[in-house]
Amino acid sequence: MKVAIPSPLRSYTQASEVEADGRSVRELLADLDRRYAGIRFRMIDEQDAIRPHVRIFVNRQRVARLDEPIDAGDEVQILQALSGG
Repeated sequence: MKVAIPSPLRSYTQASEVEADGRSVRELLADLDRRYAGIRFRMIDEQDAIRPHVRIFVNRQRVARLDEPIDAGDEVQILQALSGG
């Protein structure tokens, strides 16, 4: 399925949109990490939760849990707020 990648993570993918597979958000992010090593850690914390500054949408609906099921035809968008000082 197609996954829209936010600007702050494009250094991993070199693209604004990539392909990935999975039957849940967790599996999709694991597949992204296999293809683009290190990208998952930028979205998921050490407690296996979505980081506060990251939003994941499936078919324009915000996802709060990693076990949320997804289908091959779904549209996934990852948004990431910029932070710092």
